[in-house]
Amino acid sequence: MSQAKRALVTGGAGFLGSHLCGRLMDEGLEVICMDNLITGSLDNIESYFGRDGFTFVHHDVTNFIHVPGKLDYILHFASPASPIDYLKLPIQTLKVGSLGTHKAIGLAKSKGARFLLASTSETYGDPLVHPQTEDYWGNVNPVGPRGVYDEAKRFAEAITMAYHRYHGVDTRIARIFNTYGPRMRPADGRVVSNFIVQGLRGEPITLYGDGDQTRSFCFVEDEVEGLFRLFSSEVSESMILTLVPA
Repeated sequence: MSQAKRALVTGGAGFLGSHLCGRLMDEGLEVICMDNLITGSLDNIESYFGRDGFTFVHHDVTNFIHVPGKLDYILHFASPASPIDYLKLPIQTLKVGSLGTHKAIGLAKSKGARFLLASTSETYGDPLVHPQTEDYWGNVNPVGPRGVYDEAKRFAEAITMAYHRYHGVDTRIARIFNTYGPRMRPADGRVVSNFIVQGLRGEPITLYGDGDQTRSFCFVEDEVEGLFRLFSSEVSESMILTLVPA
């Protein structure tokens, strides 16, 4: 990684993408952060402006992506990720998972860049196997309300593997579970932020369903460390990694 010069992070102004931008710059990479700011925020990357090697591009990756010059790495993190967001933005979620991934990995092909896809545990849908391993194919309802996110990411994985097998693109896929930490939005809608906000407000803690459901939580710094190690690996085969805490 020390020889790498430029990395594009789509969705780089989001919660996880912004932390990743910072880590890549700490490793000496020049970072191009691309985001349409539908769910991302400039507040997340404010400290990076003026820092050597950082560029922000306001762009929707479902449209053609133009990045002049050489690119060594593309990390595709553009997508609504919270249920509140993707239920409110179902079409945008499907488009960024399909059209956006096509544009991003097409750019990786043309630049000869390594490509990392931020996928999700939602590719397993409502799993019948616990814990889920990479060889489990899941139990997904494609016409349910959550299908817009599940199927967007499943398509993103499929096209990533197609480009790897057919065009020889160097690819990585990370299936991310529940990440928490600084820069989470108070109204994110996921359990950690909900509990914290309700606790700070002195409100009763809300449990949905029967309370028997489980989640795998990972602190954002640990998540970024896992992503970086996956991304830095020189294993020649395309890698799929389920990122959960040890």
